[in-house]
Amino acid sequence: MHAPIRSSASASTEFGVVPPLSSEAYSALPPTAARLVRAVQDLSLAHSIEAVREIVRHAARELTHADGATFVLRDGEQCYYFDEDAIAPLWKGQRFPMEACVSGWAMRHGEPVVIEDVFADPRVPVDAYRRTFVQSLVMVPIRAANPIGAIGNYWSQSHRATDEEVQVLQALASTTAVALENVRVYGELEKRVRERTRQLENANEELQSFSASVSHDLRAPLAIIAACADLLRLTSADALDAKARELLLKIPTQVTRMSALIDDLLRLARIREAELNVAPVDLTALAHEIARELRGREPERAVEFVAPPSEPVEGDAPLLRIALENLLSNAWKFTRHTPGARVELGHFAHGDGVRTFYVRDNGAGFAMAEATKLFTPFRRLHHAADYAGTGVGLTIVARVIDKHGGRIWAEARPGEGATFSFTLGSAR
Repeated sequence: MHAPIRSSASASTEFGVVPPLSSEAYSALPPTAARLVRAVQDLSLAHSIEAVREIVRHAARELTHADGATFVLRDGEQCYYFDEDAIAPLWKGQRFPMEACVSGWAMRHGEPVVIEDVFADPRVPVDAYRRTFVQSLVMVPIRAANPIGAIGNYWSQSHRATDEEVQVLQALASTTAVALENVRVYGELEKRVRERTRQLENANEELQSFSASVSHDLRAPLAIIAACADLLRLTSADALDAKARELLLKIPTQVTRMSALIDDLLRLARIREAELNVAPVDLTALAHEIARELRGREPERAVEFVAPPSEPVEGDAPLLRIALENLLSNAWKFTRHTPGARVELGHFAHGDGVRTFYVRDNGAGFAMAEATKLFTPFRRLHHAADYAGTGVGLTIVARVIDKHGGRIWAEARPGEGATFSFTLGSAR
């Protein structure tokens, strides 16, 4: 036999993958060491108890050239002979009390058992061995502290396991303990993923139901309110005093505002569910198109708009248009009281090739201490009387950017304008 191999749990990278050795490195190792390394690498990739079983039962036998090997798992106060690799059947699939078998002794004491003659050792249940080929054995626990199983090797002729053989099997057992812990962790993660997927599916169904309800159940009462207000104004306005007429005129305005809020909420819900259709998108061309629409809505305003040419980006054109519409209309809105209003869509590239786009204005701005509220629905930094809006637009923008694998942030100072910057990553 070769020099002892002093491997333990460090033989594998805990909860990770052991990198494969090159063919030259393998050839330089003694055969036993090479077989152990291969077992460690295989165990580091095992994600199921079945995979661990296949690796351990074969490796255990091959490492000591034994006539048989068993892989035993602790099941409460019983030893479960999970699998085996042997010249004749042993105890695969059977369970024995911890105190009535050698594997139980190894687990209860947390140390290896070396037995040269199974019929002369009081720890061996002789009746269980009479029908087998076993004459000698070695049993090592899987993990010294609170063992979770054991690995046994058996010989048909008298053989006293050497220190090296015990060390090799213990190294395999230590690595098996790490692999079994990995399997447990993977199982928990998969369970959480399945549960999370189920929750998301339920949430999407509820969201779709909510969207339909919002579309119908909220719009219908709004239409009735607006119609009643119009009828009242046409038939009874003269009978009302000045204050009542003033209140009556506020109803259509608030109905319009509520309708816009419903539209934004529905848009926000649809963006969450939307499947992306990724294609090259010219953000500059989109921005100029949106700017023309904004000028058409307020022809009396003089707003300088700047958007130099840029290379197309990969993204969903309708969703990116929604994001740009919200950013540019915000900039347009908050420069309403600014002489020489200016709005710009710009871009620059970082050293790593990532491009940053920005929408900058010289309008009202805001205090950076309030910036954390910007992308939260219904959080406003200015009074609605000064600047109309639903308080959902920037949340929609953030959702679109996130769906494209990017990020968005803002910089501003009160009275000196604001800059909203964003990147686009891998659309999803």
